[in-house]
Amino acid sequence: MQNAPLVILDNLADWQPYHPSQAIISATDYITESGSKHRGPIINLCNDLSYLSSGYYVSLLAQARGQRSLPPVSAINDLANLSRYQLFLKDLSKQLNKYVSANQSVQPDHVVLLICFGRCQEPELQQLAREVFETYPCPILEVEFKREGRWFISALRNRPLSDLNDAEQNLFGDALEGFSKKVWRKSRARKGYRYDLAILHDPNEKIPTSDKKALQKFIRAAKEHDIEAELITQEDFGRLLEFDALFIRETTRINHHTYHFAKKAEANGMVVIDHPDAILRCANKVFLNELLVKNKVPQPQSELLVSSESIDYAAIGERFGYPLVLKIPDGSFSIGVEKARSEEELRKVAAKLFETSSILLVQEWLPTDFDWRIGVLNNRAIYACKYFMARNHWQIYNHAEGGRNKSGSYECMGVHQVPKDVVKIALQATKLIGDGLYGVDIKETARGPVIIEINDNPSIESDVEDLYLGDELYRIIMSDFERRLEA
Repeated sequence: MQNAPLVILDNLADWQPYHPSQAIISATDYITESGSKHRGPIINLCNDLSYLSSGYYVSLLAQARGQRSLPPVSAINDLANLSRYQLFLKDLSKQLNKYVSANQSVQPDHVVLLICFGRCQEPELQQLAREVFETYPCPILEVEFKREGRWFISALRNRPLSDLNDAEQNLFGDALEGFSKKVWRKSRARKGYRYDLAILHDPNEKIPTSDKKALQKFIRAAKEHDIEAELITQEDFGRLLEFDALFIRETTRINHHTYHFAKKAEANGMVVIDHPDAILRCANKVFLNELLVKNKVPQPQSELLVSSESIDYAAIGERFGYPLVLKIPDGSFSIGVEKARSEEELRKVAAKLFETSSILLVQEWLPTDFDWRIGVLNNRAIYACKYFMARNHWQIYNHAEGGRNKSGSYECMGVHQVPKDVVKIALQATKLIGDGLYGVDIKETARGPVIIEINDNPSIESDVEDLYLGDELYRIIMSDFERRLEA
């Protein structure tokens, strides 16, 4: 199968202990003609990955040919430079101390661990093995840990496939089968699709960006565009390189696994929506404010407030009038957005929000019955909604009512039914971010439409944003994935 992972070996005889497969070629064949026609990912099992070796060139050529490789060239360079720098691994000492304490036969200050595709033979160190593989994505790794006051990695090397004993061969075979079953299947029960798409979601998220029904609609629409879509969670970080593309359907933040997924996908040449740069630009209202000001895109009167004892609250009230709005930089779904009706309330609200962020955004109060939400994909408006304010509240979401998240009503319509100046400003704003999928919140005011927010991960829920277009909305988005993958 053209898009199945291709296994690269120095010597094809090294594969004799394993299940026969047509998806195996020599490094020499890959480097010359045969590998250039392959479209899927490659698994580089060459014995030598040192600089300018054939193994190094296999991963280097894969990158040049637009193929994802395991290991990527960046990981090979990280292995080679272990003595100069180490990538961060969390909880190293905690896991190793627990393992050594539970196994009296193990040396107390020296542990050697074989890791195959994120798996190891020691159950107590499985989490650590996965973390090492995610940090140094190499198919077969041998890691030496030493303790000199604290645990650290003293050696990290690629282990040749031909060196594995019987037990280690079983670990490798099981790990490879779990990592990418496509290498092993002689027949497929399901239809083979041209591309594989990972849809990252959190099934326990209180306010999900897409509900279960919408996620299934994305999966069905993907099949129409020759894409096999699979729902994944943050637990599947180690599996990410099995896919050709990533679609994030979970609320994104910078210091969060959603950003880590996006960065890993980008680093490995995958198509990703939304791109990490888009997350960076949209997730922080301080950045977004500066971007809109610099490019003269209309927004509410705004000002940055830096935590200090010398804030002139009286002057702020004179400039903005009351009520006014205070926002933390990285809030979403109306969380971290407060209204102040007086100087006393402004001081109180600011003190509360400064506990979360050292910088706040002050904005003028612009009361409206609803906000426009214009969905934009690849610099084209694809859907439009009116989000009305929650009942007896000034925001779309009311988080204070009995501990439950109450939201206002909504109205979905065709983009052609939206005032042209609203659509125009939405496109003007998103061009500053990129060509991904965005939801632009806009208020209509006496001086014209103004940008309230640009969301890099807009809500697309069944019977809400898809009310006008129906299943066609999901097809439009999956069609763009197909376009990006083909490009």
